[in-house]
Amino acid sequence: MTALTLSTAAAPGLRADAIVIGVAKGGKGPVVAPGAETVDQAYDGRLAAVLETLGASGAEGEVTKLPAPAGFKAPVVVAVGLGAEPEDDGAHGAETLRRAAGVAARTLAGAKKAAFALPVDGAGAVGAIAEGVLLGAYSFDTYKQAPQGAAAKKNGRAPLGEAVLLGGRPRDAAHKAALERATSVAEELNRARDLINTPPNDLDPAAFAAIAEEAAKQHGITVQVLDPAALRKGGYGGILGVGAGSAAGPRLVKLSYRHPEAAKHLAFVGKGITYDSGGISLKPAGHNETMKCDMSGAAAVFAAVVAAARLGLAVQITGWLALAENMPSGSATRPGDVLRMYSGKTVEVLNTDAEGRLVLADALWAASEEKPDAIVDVATLTGAMVLALGNRTFGVMANDDAFRAAITDAAEEVGEESWPMPLPEHLRKGMDSPTADISNMGERMGGGLVAGLFLREFVGEGITWAHLDIAGPAFNEAGPFGYTPKGGTGSAVRTLVRLAELTAAGDLG
Repeated sequence: MTALTLSTAAAPGLRADAIVIGVAKGGKGPVVAPGAETVDQAYDGRLAAVLETLGASGAEGEVTKLPAPAGFKAPVVVAVGLGAEPEDDGAHGAETLRRAAGVAARTLAGAKKAAFALPVDGAGAVGAIAEGVLLGAYSFDTYKQAPQGAAAKKNGRAPLGEAVLLGGRPRDAAHKAALERATSVAEELNRARDLINTPPNDLDPAAFAAIAEEAAKQHGITVQVLDPAALRKGGYGGILGVGAGSAAGPRLVKLSYRHPEAAKHLAFVGKGITYDSGGISLKPAGHNETMKCDMSGAAAVFAAVVAAARLGLAVQITGWLALAENMPSGSATRPGDVLRMYSGKTVEVLNTDAEGRLVLADALWAASEEKPDAIVDVATLTGAMVLALGNRTFGVMANDDAFRAAITDAAEEVGEESWPMPLPEHLRKGMDSPTADISNMGERMGGGLVAGLFLREFVGEGITWAHLDIAGPAFNEAGPFGYTPKGGTGSAVRTLVRLAELTAAGDLG
């Protein structure tokens, strides 16, 4: 993990491999952003003109490298685009800084030290830049052989070693707190990314549960793991039914964090399908290769609970990880089978590839038994949500409009793209079954909303609940952008942490 420090030093005298500055897109060309005044002065106030000559415009994500001026102890200046210049002398937003820092950190892979001279107008900017650096510098190299000899010099691209945040005051309590928060959240989000990127032959339900147990011990979190025998004894028919076809048995992991001054209780429930073949309803060719990511919801819940514990938030949080591997075999659940869920309700399985809602249903009912103030489930649940919202936005459904709005507001605040989605009552009838209480499939059109309506059936009466369908943004199959890498993204972690912070502060209902 990249080391972070705060410094009030001037950029010219700082020993580093590069100085990172921000460049905004102005009406008449690039504009050097605040924070880089001493760098601009070293170019005789002509830095913007030099950058324009080199083709820079200040567009978001744009990177321009140029030799540092004479007298600088860093050899290179890296100008990163911030997008449109703020109006009326306003400050650049947190997400703008987060993305710019992420792009720069990714660009500087292989460097030992870089100084970030981006706009800092308070603790919020410090936190955003720090978070962007840590998330942008992420790489997953566990399964890559370390290059040797000449190849090591050519391809040795270790993450940025150290980032110095210029303008951040090391003795300022608010700046220090912002840095510490960013570090805790980013480290746990990157842990979620590691889990998502780990191949399924090394991350089955038992392995995931063991990782959760180890982290819980380190951070004072109580953990309980239900193995197949305990699940059978408890009547968790949904989780058992999904995991029935795999040699790797399912697990239900309960993580409990409680601050002594907690006044509210949140339950987070995560879908944890460590590999999804579709079961007997086998996925078509071309849809299996990335299905290690189908546990992204559980990874997000796990990371959020640990981050909340590290931050010492004055709240009670229970995380539920519903873990199973969905495989076809002679013992697998078949289309047409009926499962008796933990709630006692029966479900006719019409499609074994609609398995996430089955494991979540059991975990939602278990969470409901504790009567929390609110439940939020997170899942890579439906391809329909990707069709509706694309690859960067998750959908939010809820049984309470105000709670749904609070979640989308929290997501926007931390830089995650979300969109409120409805739960149309007329779609519920499509899940009526002549054999069981409900089927796991309904109308094809609006499939993401149908899945939300199914989950609502397993939320305890009177409990506020929301469902986050992160199928789009959970796994990035395209190239990296901003602070988002290719592969697992850790989608929803920051939103869950922000919800916990708001609840601890008494600002969420």
